Amino acid sequence: MLHDVADATRRYINLLAADERDEATRAITDDDLRHRWAYTPGTRPGLAFNDLHRDQRKAVHGMLATVLSPHAYAQAAAVMALEDVLDHREGGHRDRHQGDYWTVLFGTPGGDEPWGWRVEGHHLSVNVVVADGRVAATPFFLGANPARVTYRGRVVAQPLQLEEELARELLDRMGPTARGLAVVADTAPHDIRTGNAPRISPSDPVGVTPAQLGKPAAELFVDIVRLYLDRLSYELADEEFDRLDPDRLHFSWEGSLRRGEGHYYRVQGPDLLIEYDNTANEANHVHTVWRRHSGDFGDDLLAAHYDTSRHTVARGVAQNG
Repeated sequence: MLHDVADATRRYINLLAADERDEATRAITDDDLRHRWAYTPGTRPGLAFNDLHRDQRKAVHGMLATVLSPHAYAQAAAVMALEDVLDHREGGHRDRHQGDYWTVLFGTPGGDEPWGWRVEGHHLSVNVVVADGRVAATPFFLGANPARVTYRGRVVAQPLQLEEELARELLDRMGPTARGLAVVADTAPHDIRTGNAPRISPSDPVGVTPAQLGKPAAELFVDIVRLYLDRLSYELADEEFDRLDPDRLHFSWEGSLRRGEGHYYRVQGPDLLIEYDNTANEANHVHTVWRRHSGDFGDDLLAAHYDTSRHTVARGVAQNG
């Protein structure tokens, strides 16, 4: 799998002219840029889809498709396509377009040094770092505006439908007592609480744990976590899931339980945060994010790599001395 990710990245790099490579590539040690992410509209460092020719754009999609699971890649493609739908709804006054997504490379595959990339624009941010044979891919943000496109009350397109439906099903399954613990506020926040903060810190968990639920609800709780982790290719998702202790996870809901009204939920654990918010545009504008406190932007992988490198160098100096 790692081989596929590296090959797809090299394929993109090899399609770039020398000046494009210079524009697209930054150092993996540029911590400020690596942590400077956003899901709002606006220009980014690197190369925009609009400035790439067809083969180059397809190569970027190839990079995404090697890291993402098939359904998450479809979600990401739909999120980008919604930019033109939103632009039409707004009368074009904000000049949105599905070409307004950027790719920036952090180093290049090959050798022993870490490397990575980010594909990002409005409502999409996929952050990948590879070091010592391991892959990190958080923060991972997907949003949608409009969240639902309907015809005569029936949904035509809703790329983040499962993210809402599974949470509502969980609330139904858990029963009134547990639901009373899970719903911690009557009003939802206007956005995900962590926004685009470069780092997040663990907070006191609120809501319910799997142990406080019956078996069907507890299983569905874990399924919701898997839904977010399974945005990655299944090999990567399994590795992420194996790090978790499901018994230490908490689920909480804020806002209305009625459809069409603002709502928010959060799943949190020792090294996991999932946020979902749907409040804007009459609850038809979704933001979702999956983050890790210690591992966002590959910080844990990079720290381990450079710590090992320092020890290797120090050991070599001592032996030579």
